[in-house]
Amino acid sequence: MPNNLHSVLMIRPSSFRHNHETAKNNYFQNQNFNLNNNIVLKNALLEFDNLVSKIKDCGINVNVFHDDNKEDTPDSIFPNNWITFHENKRIAIYPMYAKNRRLERNEDLFKFLEKNKIFINEIMDYTSAENKGLFLEGTGSMVFDRLNKKAYCSISERTNEHLIYEFCNDFEYMPIVFNSFHTHKNERKPIYHTNVMMCNGTHYSVICLDAIDDQAEMKKVVESLEDDNKEIITISEEQLKLFAGNMIELRKNKNSFLFMSETAYLSLEGNQLKRLKAHSELIYSSVDTIEKCGGGSVRCMIAEIFN
Repeated sequence: MPNNLHSVLMIRPSSFRHNHETAKNNYFQNQNFNLNNNIVLKNALLEFDNLVSKIKDCGINVNVFHDDNKEDTPDSIFPNNWITFHENKRIAIYPMYAKNRRLERNEDLFKFLEKNKIFINEIMDYTSAENKGLFLEGTGSMVFDRLNKKAYCSISERTNEHLIYEFCNDFEYMPIVFNSFHTHKNERKPIYHTNVMMCNGTHYSVICLDAIDDQAEMKKVVESLEDDNKEIITISEEQLKLFAGNMIELRKNKNSFLFMSETAYLSLEGNQLKRLKAHSELIYSSVDTIEKCGGGSVRCMIAEIFN
């Protein structure tokens, strides 16, 4: 692979709770979630720590940055939306839809990374687009195929087409742009992040093709995956709502691990599990509180770091 996984970044939250700013277009957040904020944070920290342990058990180094509570950052547990790491020690920093999520961009994180021997040569900063009301939320908005240098992107309020092309030009990716939807209260609503309906592994893609209503766009996505010899493992819209698309493959040496939530794992059927197990060892962990309260799952919690 052109990128060798060095480690992953995860951020242990200090104030995780239901974020009303993101709930405006993240229909995966449980609107009736009414647990006490202290209990929510306690449960989320247990779920976070358990997932970190399972990743470490696979021999993958996890850089855990402790959110410092200097700012009110209820979604800091999802770093993949504001920062991505790329080969040649390049990173990208992204414009965020919710104003309180912009506070997650923390200079102390870069000092932490340097202490952990993770150095940065170049920062591509797209955050000025926020002034124009344009957003691109990292590997929420873009599902990378790093091997084939493609970025799969579903347009939404949080994923601007102009910014997709700007990023892809800067990092030499081919953009595969489409629209995806799910049914919420009997209406077809844009899916807020591409990574809830699609996950790319080295040799496979988990995707909810039923979410792509336009047949020509669906054909374009399928042909792109087939061109790269990906085994296409489809999930239903119901499985999508249970975060079965929000998985992440992490590789260590020649070993492939596919991380997902317990909710996602339990939603999968026998044939889907069999096909996934042919490629990766499946690792699942309960993140129920994080899913229900934050509207994101395991993939959203992990930012991969490459040499």
